[in-house]
Amino acid sequence: MKDFQLYAITGEVFHPGRELIDVMEEAIKGGVDIIQLRDKTSGREELLKKAKALRELTRQYQVTFIVNDHIDIALEVDADGVHLGQGDVPLVEARRLVGDKIIGISTHAIEEALLAEQQGADYIGVGPVFPTATKADVVDPVTVAYVREVAERVRIPFVAIGGIKLHNVDEVIAAGATRICAVSEIVGSPDVKGTCEAFLRKLNGGNGTP
Repeated sequence: MKDFQLYAITGEVFHPGRELIDVMEEAIKGGVDIIQLRDKTSGREELLKKAKALRELTRQYQVTFIVNDHIDIALEVDADGVHLGQGDVPLVEARRLVGDKIIGISTHAIEEALLAEQQGADYIGVGPVFPTATKADVVDPVTVAYVREVAERVRIPFVAIGGIKLHNVDEVIAAGATRICAVSEIVGSPDVKGTCEAFLRKLNGGNGTP
């Protein structure tokens, strides 16, 4: 998979009154290089409609597009890959279904991270680093100690996720993360593009200010 630094997940509840596509396009213009469609509430037809629109947008900007949970929809819209949780389809079965598409796996402990690496995940999510309210089924924060452990022991790409904001991302970077994912901080921002640019400045060694 193409390397990446800034990963954004959709979260329409955080931008009422603004269209999903408009918000995600602003994120891409700000430097996001992976978009994930995560939608736990829409029915299949609505989800498929959103996936098609995001596939078109990400192709236009040559940005990687991932679908959360729904392997069938990822295949139908020819997404670049899927992201799965610990309770979803087992990675080995998912690989059989998606072939060489990207598979990302959420992990919350080093044993899960090492197993995902062993079984052929293309990348792992590491989190939630901090408390977060973006998911209803969220687990307890893993803290930056887990980020540090993964940075030391896991060789496949990992992305830190969960409660990451501009005010605390420095702790995550200091723990060894070179890729971060944010949801509400990006899509809920009144300045989506500027927020993404600030994250990238921090990831690239700056202090976030232009």
